[in-house]
Amino acid sequence: MDDLEKSTNVAISGLKAQAERLRVISENLANADSTAQTPDGQPYRRKVITFKNVFDRVNGINQVEVNRVQQDQSDPQRRYDPKNPAADREGYVLTPNINPMIEIMDMREAQRSYEANLNVVNTSRALLSQTVQLLR
Repeated sequence: MDDLEKSTNVAISGLKAQAERLRVISENLANADSTAQTPDGQPYRRKVITFKNVFDRVNGINQVEVNRVQQDQSDPQRRYDPKNPAADREGYVLTPNINPMIEIMDMREAQRSYEANLNVVNTSRALLSQTVQLLR
């Protein structure tokens, strides 16, 4: 496997990992305003993603993969809303442990990483195409 193909495979693994990260962030943002369904119920919990380095022995390259997606165990937030059917005796409703600003910053970082990996793939393809043109 030549270096150009190796770099493309590494970038493709990065694309897949960042696409999954964007999916998790989108799910968090979609549930940011949800509440518990009952007074004793738990709201949606923010999900966090971790990555791992995986050595591909066949190709001799390190790639990135999703290690796991798990729930953030920080406490849910409380919001005073006594008319909500999920409010406790004191009038508070549990809401997700999601800060939309953090999610948006994470999304921008994931998007930039995705774009960087996509640029590597596109550049590799262009170089390969130019090489084929020179060999004709």
